[in-house]
Amino acid sequence: MMAMATDRNALLGIDVGTSGVKVVVIDREGRTLGQATVGYELSQPQPLWAEQNPEDWWEATCAAIQLALARSNRRGEDIAGIGLTGQMHSLVLLDEAGQVIRPAILWSDQRTEEECEEIHQTVGFEQTIEWVANPALTNFTATKLLWVRKREPEHYARIRHVLLPKDYIRYRLTGEFASDVSDASGTLWFDVKRRGWSDEMLAALEVPRSWLPEVYESPEVSGRVSEGAAARTGLRPGTPVAAGGGDQAAGAVGNGIVRKGVVSSTIGTSGVVFAHADEIVRDEKGRLHTFCHAVPGKWHVMAVTQSAGGSLQWFRNQFADAERAVAAQTGRDVYDLMSEEARRVPAGSEGLVFLPYLMGERTPHLDPQAKGVFFGITPRHTRAHFVRAIMEGVAFSLLDGLSLMQDLRLPVEEIRVSGGGAKSEVWREIQAGVFGRPVAVIEANEGPAFGAAILASVAAGFFDDVVTAVDAWVRVESTTPPVVEDEAAYQRAYRLYQALYPAVWSLYRA
Repeated sequence: MMAMATDRNALLGIDVGTSGVKVVVIDREGRTLGQATVGYELSQPQPLWAEQNPEDWWEATCAAIQLALARSNRRGEDIAGIGLTGQMHSLVLLDEAGQVIRPAILWSDQRTEEECEEIHQTVGFEQTIEWVANPALTNFTATKLLWVRKREPEHYARIRHVLLPKDYIRYRLTGEFASDVSDASGTLWFDVKRRGWSDEMLAALEVPRSWLPEVYESPEVSGRVSEGAAARTGLRPGTPVAAGGGDQAAGAVGNGIVRKGVVSSTIGTSGVVFAHADEIVRDEKGRLHTFCHAVPGKWHVMAVTQSAGGSLQWFRNQFADAERAVAAQTGRDVYDLMSEEARRVPAGSEGLVFLPYLMGERTPHLDPQAKGVFFGITPRHTRAHFVRAIMEGVAFSLLDGLSLMQDLRLPVEEIRVSGGGAKSEVWREIQAGVFGRPVAVIEANEGPAFGAAILASVAAGFFDDVVTAVDAWVRVESTTPPVVEDEAAYQRAYRLYQALYPAVWSLYRA
């Protein structure tokens, strides 16, 4: 179901991220009119745990919508449609009254290794991939629900609804319990091939179907803004809300990844290599994720680095006091200062190699016990070397995923980079050098929120389909070629990088 075309001239994209909610307002030409981000805290009650309060997401969403409208010089009445996106996999539990039962267990939380093993023992590794196209990983929603059932039975007994982060915001905006095919693909309860909930997996894991929301294709209208939400946000009651997509699918739409051959490399908190597929493509070893795309009737294959930009953020928080002080005095971004330091170091970081496994790793190792490693430290290495080694280590991890995609015969004709990592010229050059091919940046830099707004443009009747909208609004701004002289240094460093994980695997479990 699509809404009728309207003379309202703007769209809203909402991204419920790990560090904050981002809202972007765009016009009928796909140009950004204004945006706002409102942050919130992440709680880590124990090592490798990660939780957030869904109410914080809602409060931040209300504030960010009001700020974005004000900065755009637009009113709620001007918004023709709303698109939603956000962090995937995170578990939100509601009771009969629609109240949050416990803090959300986030995608990055690693507490459920035992539950993953239980699923593979109960269902079987191969059968799990056959039913839902992916193996049980600690990130996936189903493993988190099993953890609550075993360890918090008093909370489990109260569950009546299970939602994902953006879908909780949809509930607060519209009163509807709904999701989309791309986000649902990351729960481990979804039949990715048939694009609907897997009755077989739900029965095997004893999860009531009634707990799960109705699932839509991403550009379909899933609900409309309620009177109560309109009062909180300034939006117009009745404004259509598109089903939206998980952050990676929405980000890919915003990056123009809607045809075979165009691949994205995104460095946010996590890192993702994303490829479009016209048919379902599965890695039988489960090292790559296969999900439904936000383009109806299409799929995507995804390689995930758990801690990509998160690794550089960790270094900034713990070791970049000097850069943070300069940033505070000058008003410059601390990451820009760190990038300038990295530029002074030659490719290969003079033998210093970093494994970016601060929160375990997905692609290609599927190992929640993996840890970060700096290898090859000598007295010559400075803080700048460590910064560049982190950037290179993340790029090497993304190359692992890109190589697996090529092994599956997915064409790679163009690579588009996005996320916070794409804002750094040095990190773009590193990715181009490690991948051995140019990388492109598009004009819009609002990430998944822009993709969500594109999905809203279809729901609002601006375009007939997602591909048409992308062709009209997504434009390449610049291209960064690899530095030919750095090729040999990256190849040497990558060989060492690949040798490190098997060399230290047993130590992770010592």
